[in-house]
Amino acid sequence: MEPDRPADLAEAIPLDVPPPSFLPPPFSNSNPKPILVTQGAEALIFKTQFLTADHPCALKYRPSKPYRHPILDARLTRHRILSEARILVRCRREGVNVPGVLSLNWEGEEIDGQEGRRSGGWMMMEWIEGETVRKILDGWLKLGANVTISPDSEIETDTDRPDGKEHNSELVDLMTRIGKAVGKMHEIGIVHGDLTTSNLMLRPRPTATAPTDINGNTKPSRPSLHGDIVLIDFGLAGQNVQDEDKAVDLYVLERAFASTHPTAESLFKEVWEAYRTSYKGASVVLRKLTEVRMRGRKRSMLG
Repeated sequence: MEPDRPADLAEAIPLDVPPPSFLPPPFSNSNPKPILVTQGAEALIFKTQFLTADHPCALKYRPSKPYRHPILDARLTRHRILSEARILVRCRREGVNVPGVLSLNWEGEEIDGQEGRRSGGWMMMEWIEGETVRKILDGWLKLGANVTISPDSEIETDTDRPDGKEHNSELVDLMTRIGKAVGKMHEIGIVHGDLTTSNLMLRPRPTATAPTDINGNTKPSRPSLHGDIVLIDFGLAGQNVQDEDKAVDLYVLERAFASTHPTAESLFKEVWEAYRTSYKGASVVLRKLTEVRMRGRKRSMLG
């Protein structure tokens, strides 16, 4: 890594800049170069390849933080990479849909001219095809309409399209799959820590050819809601947690959904129903969720 590189790489590197002179070996010398996909305060995500060109993977790189003492920086990097890897391995073993861990290095490489400081650690994971649930829902709602659920659970829509009910049924099914995925994760004693629709991927299943018009042009349509829910980004996750922690997980998801997809907020109850049926301890967690909501409202009122 260059000695004069700004401390916070996550803020210093725009997404459209080709990576990666600062990546540690072997990625700094790989061909083709890793592609920067997204970035956060602690890590950067690249798309690269594992062993062969036809095996894409995700590279999560945690750069060194120059403002931290080298020993503390190395210990924190090691702890966070190993903690996330262990949680991912446990989830895979218990049947929770998460990316598989392919390789990791928590030590990094020594940085020339900076005694005791290393380049940071990385973890290579399975590449998940598809889009985030947030992006899928945004596209679906833009082409659809406001969606509501009536008291007798009949699906209603303000669209006049004849296929409206079918598409809204697909949305209910998506909410059900989200609830089951979260319930299965909580069942094995894992909390995500940042459970939003941006950290839920919809991995598509093979589908039929897209519909076309009489001229053979593809018709505009809503994004497909079919596929498997895959949970990603376990950087803030924890194990062997209490019911309170699981309730906070649900509260974060509920608030995130309400703020990013307000027109479909009424469908969120389908998530709770699926969560309740997929996790034996759900009733206790949902009671805790009520308490967490009350604390959240009080905090909002008091500022």
